[in-house]
Amino acid sequence: MIRIKDNFKNYKKHKKILKLSKGFIGSNSKIFKISNQKIMKALYFSFSDRKKKKRSNKKIWINRINYFLKNYFFNNFNYNKIINKIKLNKICINKKILSEIIINDYKTIYKLKNMLT
Repeated sequence: MIRIKDNFKNYKKHKKILKLSKGFIGSNSKIFKISNQKIMKALYFSFSDRKKKKRSNKKIWINRINYFLKNYFFNNFNYNKIINKIKLNKICINKKILSEIIINDYKTIYKLKNMLT
């Protein structure tokens, strides 16, 4: 019986991992074992960092709204009170849109103020 040295499935798997690790520095992109570890770690962090990005964006929107309400718009109002009033009046505005309105469109903010008070 003839001995077959190359395992085609392993070869394909190795090539796939090495292709994913293209751009890594040094042996991180050349050696399969190290490359595989780096790819697994990178994919793990890419998943968790997408969640962190959403979390940090939400914090930015809330801080932006709160800063505007305290300093420019309402006296003695904060983020929680305004969001509560918006929900009670059944106005459909989420945090992202509200923060964009604050930055770009003052007329809409004054209309919103009249609706809430």
